[in-house]
Amino acid sequence: MLRWLFVSWIANAIALGVAALLLDGMDVNGSFGTLFVAALVFGVLNTLLKPILKLVTLPFAVLTLGIAWFFVSMLMLWLTDLLVSGFDINGFGTYIWATIIVWAVNLVVDNVFYRQSHGRRRAAATA
Repeated sequence: MLRWLFVSWIANAIALGVAALLLDGMDVNGSFGTLFVAALVFGVLNTLLKPILKLVTLPFAVLTLGIAWFFVSMLMLWLTDLLVSGFDINGFGTYIWATIIVWAVNLVVDNVFYRQSHGRRRAAATA
């Protein structure tokens, strides 16, 4: 459990860092500290608040074929922006692209860590 939280935190830091590098309207003030605090807050919001919001927005998600949940993810970035000093996202278009980039980077990072952890388990099981 603790390892998963650490991996999630690092994955979020990587995702937010990549988004900040690619988007002019997103900034962490050049600070790794700000990036890691933002990743921590973003992870906590995604763990605690996002499942509740997904449940509440389920009828809208059904009507919009899941697009409503994209806006829930965007809301998590907006709340992170509000809560973390020095982490700034400016403009609706930046929020859209940041949400897409964070999703894509997390998808890649999650797959890499998933394959690594399952590869070790298989190797240990066959040994």
